[in-house]
Amino acid sequence: MKKQDILAPLIIGEACALIFLAVSGILKMPAFVYKIAPFFPILLPVFSLSGTYITSIFGKKIPTLFQWSKSFLIGILNSFIDLGILNFLMWSSGLSSGIWFPCFKAFSFIVATFNSFLWNKFWAFEKKESEQATKEMVQFFSIAGLGFVINIVVASFLVNVVKAQFGITPALWANLSSIVAIILGFSWNFFGYKFLVFKK
Repeated sequence: MKKQDILAPLIIGEACALIFLAVSGILKMPAFVYKIAPFFPILLPVFSLSGTYITSIFGKKIPTLFQWSKSFLIGILNSFIDLGILNFLMWSSGLSSGIWFPCFKAFSFIVATFNSFLWNKFWAFEKKESEQATKEMVQFFSIAGLGFVINIVVASFLVNVVKAQFGITPALWANLSSIVAIILGFSWNFFGYKFLVFKK
């Protein structure tokens, strides 16, 4: 593995752990989460690096698998960034549903998508050239556009139409809804990025 393939998973794992700790301080979560959360700054970087190492071995025969695993890890980071910003906006405004929720979700999604572009370009797909950066960014955001629609529509539908279920608080339900939306858009984004934006 290259040096960047060691450093990137460690940075991503640590960033996810810190964002999670910040968000868990805002949300009411099950007691067992608060017991294991202090270990996340150690565990998440280790898990991230371990997963990257394992897929790098299989990636020698199937290069797409290694790219997929890196893009998946980036997707996890984007999810944490998305949720972190979303929760900050809900916490600071005191609003977790209604007309402002799609606005909050749109902003958090855009920031996470810009982060995704940088990580995917320079790490997952290793496109270091800067000449095509503007074109790639336009294509990237175009591909992410459908992911954006899926993300906003699904999350807003679950929050405002289905509404909180099973005794879950509205804020936690908003987070679960956002996670479902993120998962639905991931595969489309990966293959779009690989075959249309960062194709070699």
